[in-house]
Amino acid sequence: MPQLNPSPWFLILLMTWLVLMIAYMDKTLNLFYPNLPTKHQSKEKHLTPWTWPWY
Repeated sequence: MPQLNPSPWFLILLMTWLVLMIAYMDKTLNLFYPNLPTKHQSKEKHLTPWTWPWY
């Protein structure tokens, strides 16, 4: 069965994946993210215990 021989198909898969990644790399890297991560001021933590009614 020629389909089970991975030598030609694997090379075609790798080349196709490489071409697609190069073609879409520019598009994906230039995406604009409207909510950029910012540093939040750390607030004082509330250390109140939970009330477990079934315990």
